[in-house]
Amino acid sequence: MSNPPLTLKAISLFFFPLMLNVQFMSVSHSFINAALARQPDPVITLAAFSVAMVLHMFVAAPSYQNQAITIAMVRGRRSLIGTALFVLTIAVYVALFLGLLAWSPLGDLVLTQVLGVGPQIATEAKAVLGILVPLPFLTGARGMLQGMVMQARRTAPVSIATAVRIGILLALLALLSGWLSGARLAAAALLGCILVETLFVGWFALRYRVRHHDEEEHSVGEIFRFALPLAFSSSMQHMVPLQINAIISRLPDGELALAAFGIIRGFLFLLAGPLRNLMQSYQTLVRQPEDYPVLVTFHRRVSGTLAALILLTAYPLNAFILGTLMGLDETMRHYIALPLAFCALFPVMHGGANLLRGIFTERHQTGTIGRVMVYKVIYMLICWAIVPITASPVPGVAVAVFLIVSAELLELVYMRRRLAA
Repeated sequence: MSNPPLTLKAISLFFFPLMLNVQFMSVSHSFINAALARQPDPVITLAAFSVAMVLHMFVAAPSYQNQAITIAMVRGRRSLIGTALFVLTIAVYVALFLGLLAWSPLGDLVLTQVLGVGPQIATEAKAVLGILVPLPFLTGARGMLQGMVMQARRTAPVSIATAVRIGILLALLALLSGWLSGARLAAAALLGCILVETLFVGWFALRYRVRHHDEEEHSVGEIFRFALPLAFSSSMQHMVPLQINAIISRLPDGELALAAFGIIRGFLFLLAGPLRNLMQSYQTLVRQPEDYPVLVTFHRRVSGTLAALILLTAYPLNAFILGTLMGLDETMRHYIALPLAFCALFPVMHGGANLLRGIFTERHQTGTIGRVMVYKVIYMLICWAIVPITASPVPGVAVAVFLIVSAELLELVYMRRRLAA
């Protein structure tokens, strides 16, 4: 029996709750940035939390593909156990690595020598990483449970769990302010709210789990062979902002650039991050050749709208969003306005890249995704050697934005060429 044709309405019902989920997650990071901007030393605090989160995201990146892995691999009890074993293995690795960065000389080496941040920022960043050591177990489980809910095409519960997370975050930021301050307050509140979110999404996964019948199970070996290239590609993807931080920290306005880039990355997560769900949308919804053009049309409409919102934030709504809501002073607002406007290109490219990742993942060609991430890292290494010599007159945040946009373009062009080959 043939599948019914995919429609824009069907895509919307699947995608927009996931989009809302990313928006909720982004809002939570914006709330954290707003809280940090009101701390006694906002530039140091924002820079330390930004550096710590970029470093954490790089170390924890192998677990960020758990949704896609679960959708592709879980076909019954045996494959569920195998997928859970992979998730646990990655979580243990990430927690151990975070512990080394937080509580051993490795952290000082990476932060001061590799990333080039000052001692005060390094001390704050290590404190954040120490608090976040348990986080990989929560985010790993959350991703797998979200994948189970997505298999059932019930994406609204994912957004509901994240909405609860925002409420808990605001409560914790208020309740913990009497015991913690600066970046430590943000880290503790983030850990607590993700714990609650994971419990909620776990309840939904148990309620809506798909019961597979007469489908071939995947062995543990098959799951690891499929998942490891995706985990590797995720690590390489998150190495890019880490490399950008290392590059701009060595520029004349390094501290200001780090703080500003952290704010811009928060907006990119808010206004471009939802498009990463096009990968899972392809995996779940595209079942025949006629479905793909419909999904492409959907992508163009959504990415164009998000690009327009970035432009509005950069200029017409600059004073209201960046000033009134975010608490940034006029100097910082003008410093990031033009680079933020240039980021309007990012949603279109990011959405296209995630559509292509969905195609290669569905075909079990995950090695292609891993290779393009290696090329992005090599590109950044070349820039690392060139930029400090040539970019001194250019604001550091402008350099950062150029690098992140051009790296995304590199990925998009490479995967399109591989698909056409």
